[in-house]
Parts: sequence; structure tokens; C-alpha cells
Amino acid sequence: MDHPDLNLLITLDAVLTEGSVAGAARRLGLSASAMSRALARLRETTGDPLLVRAGRGLVPTPRALELREPVHRLVEEAHAALRPAAAPDLSTLTRTFTLRTREGFVENAGAALLARVNREAPGVRLHFMPKTDRETTLLRDGTVDLETGVVGKEASPEVRTRALFRDRFVGVARAGHPLTRGRMTLARYLAAAHVLMAREGGGQAPVDVALEALGAARNIAATTGSFAAALALARASDLVATVPERQTGILRDGMHSFDLPVEVPQLTVSLLWHPRMDADPAHRWLRGVVLETCASPTTRVSGLTFGHKLGC
Repeated sequence: MDHPDLNLLITLDAVLTEGSVAGAARRLGLSASAMSRALARLRETTGDPLLVRAGRGLVPTPRALELREPVHRLVEEAHAALRPAAAPDLSTLTRTFTLRTREGFVENAGAALLARVNREAPGVRLHFMPKTDRETTLLRDGTVDLETGVVGKEASPEVRTRALFRDRFVGVARAGHPLTRGRMTLARYLAAAHVLMAREGGGQAPVDVALEALGAARNIAATTGSFAAALALARASDLVATVPERQTGILRDGMHSFDLPVEVPQLTVSLLWHPRMDADPAHRWLRGVVLETCASPTTRVSGLTFGHKLGC
């Protein structure tokens, strides 16, 4: 037969294990007549009687004895393949996961994440890769296991997402900057020279959108491609940077941060993965670890403690 009915393997396994039609019927929950019809199909398919009359009972043929072990093994393996994957033994799990993240993730959450992973699954290794664009191709082809980022309207519908935390924009200046003294006003903010973080294809910065609605604009003296570079310039000059508070926590260490004098919408940083990894037990475990690490009510970075919980 070109396409045999593989369901017959289960019937054959029951017949060969029980050694009787009645026993196989009870095992499979079939009536005696249904079991007899199934045995007839098995005999036709295998070209062998399988069980023959010997006195009051049935005895297996040589072909049946030959098939007993391999058929039982096939049925057991089929059951195992169709059974939901078991939770991994984290103590023996050996695997490398690649995380493609925006700047600030490794600096702020990397150490806590590694500590948790090493404690629960010492054989797991994390490979952090910088994320420089919004493409999800690497998730699709399996090069990357997880990504972090702000999900826009252009996000691929085939990618799964889960919010990690909420973040807000703050202004940042060097220690001793004139803006560190006195009340921050819109006029003082606009009078300062600013460094703009602008990624290719990233559109207008949220703070500039908010200022434009007020008929105002920042005085942009320099433009960089990363928050780290913007903060480095602000640290060594009188330039003012406007950055996400939580993502740049350690990068702002020793600098003066202040609330913006204009209402700017918060942003949500999310975890992204491809749906083909949804049911993978080890991947599911790592997703949980990342989510719990980022949702921790207290995140300590280089001696700085952020006590407010940023929802996961």
C-alpha cells in the first residue's frame, strides 16, 4: 500500500501485546465485532494472519513476533511526539539564546537577568546582540530568539509581543549645568542647546512632536544615532539630552535628570518573539525570566535604586 492507515499501528500494538482479540478490544475500547474487522484489515495490510488458532486460544505467527517490539516502540514514540512538551530540566539544560536588544537593556537589566539564568539553568548562555533597526527577519529565520523594542504600527503581525515595562522621557544635563539650579520652565528648556538622538527612519522625536503642537522647537546643536552618544555629549558639554528614563538608567549615572516642561506620551518597551517558539518549553521559561526581571519593583543599577514599578 502506498499510503497505509497508520492508525492500524495502534491496533496492531494492542493485538500483539494482549495476544487476543478480546483483550485488544478491551484495551482500545472497541466492540468485539469492530475489533474483528480491524484484525481483518491488519491481516490484509501485513499479508500475514498474525494470530492463529491453537486449541482454545490464539498464538502469534513468526511475523507477529518479529513485529511486536518495533511496533510497540513506534507507538510509544508517536504518543511521545504528540504529547505536550514537558517542562525542561533546567539543571541540565544546555542551550544558547540570542537576545537582540535596544541600547540600555544590557546595561540596566543584563546583570540581573544573567544572575537569574545562572541560578536556575547554569548551562544556559545568553548572547546579546545590538538592535539597530525594526526588522523582524532575524526572529523569523531563527537567528534571534527574543527582541526588545517599542512596537510601532508597522510591526509584523506574525510576531508575538508582550509589554516589558512603561518608560517616560526625561531631560538630562551634566552635573553643575545651569539647568540644575532653579525651577525648570519651558522657556529655560528651549533656551538651552540640545543634542538630538535620531535613528534612520525613526521619524520625529516625541518631545519635538509635543513642542510643535505648542508652536515651539528645540535648538538642536548636534545629532547622534544613539542615546548613549547623546548622553556622552551632554556629560562633557552644556548640551541637554532628552532620553527614556528607565532604559538609560546606568548611562545617566552622575548626571542631573529633570522632568520635561512639556507633556510627552510614555512609551512601552515590549518583548518580541516568533510564534513558532510559543510552545518551546525552554524558550517559554526564558520569556518568563525576562518578563519577571523587567517587572521587578526595584531595579538596582550601579548604586541607583528605582523604587517605582514599571508595569510589565
